[in-house]
Amino acid sequence: MSITVTNISKSYKNVEALKDVSFNVKSGELFGLIGPDGAGKTTLFRILTTLLKANSGTASVTGFDVVTDYKDIRNCVGYMPGKFSLYQDLTIEENLNFFATIFNTTLEENYELIKDIYVQIEPFKNRRAGQLSGGMKQKLALCCALIHKPKVLFLDEPTTGVDPVSRKEFWEMLKRLQQKHITILVSTPYMDEAALCDRIALIQDGEILQIDTPKAMISHHKKDIYNVSAHNMYQLINVLKQYKHQHSVYPFGAFVHYTDSRTDFNMADLKAYLESKSLSEIKIEKTLPTIEDTFMELATT
Repeated sequence: MSITVTNISKSYKNVEALKDVSFNVKSGELFGLIGPDGAGKTTLFRILTTLLKANSGTASVTGFDVVTDYKDIRNCVGYMPGKFSLYQDLTIEENLNFFATIFNTTLEENYELIKDIYVQIEPFKNRRAGQLSGGMKQKLALCCALIHKPKVLFLDEPTTGVDPVSRKEFWEMLKRLQQKHITILVSTPYMDEAALCDRIALIQDGEILQIDTPKAMISHHKKDIYNVSAHNMYQLINVLKQYKHQHSVYPFGAFVHYTDSRTDFNMADLKAYLESKSLSEIKIEKTLPTIEDTFMELATT
């Protein structure tokens, strides 16, 4: 195993950030930690990258203990924190050379590893980091995290605040890095990115809800899900939440995702109820579950 986490707990005064968290990441795996803001993702990343000590539990990265072998871990991992943390007043080239020097290497020595990413920002290598767009900052930060050829890459919400095109490009880069036998642990609040991982752990309020492949997690969803829409979506949500047979109700893009508590659910009954509440243009259709539906089901039970 590249990463082993066993019963890790961490508290900040009266706030429990992590509660008895355990999971393993296999060598060469792209593993996703999926959850909303405040779920404990960043705290866990800081523990695994030796920047923070847990209150209890143990963890190791590439066989090194995060407490006793912290120097070994820092030499063999790359870490891209959620907030852009490179030197804003240095250029792209200066940032890369600085981080290469820290790890006693050069840009040229590990160029093949970062080539696919670096060629996209090389035309702007003399531009200061603070003047880069969100997508270019992201690529520079990834290059700096890879400059010393790490065995494990930690990416804490790397696509937050980045445009959809750059997000897509970033995940394509991660897939190519995985082919170079780098283990990748990535956290994200975006449920659609979960499907791009080999395995995922859903986390909420510092607790792991479930660990599995995205496909298996979706297949285990038990209740039928329905897309519901009407002329007034705000009113629709409130009315559905008041329905005595509702099991779950939450907005999902242009629809409301609805599950019923009965085994003999009838669309006509629900439509009649909604019409009785002065809603019009009502549409109800069965839909396939997603990772987000699985998360919502686990988080609310």
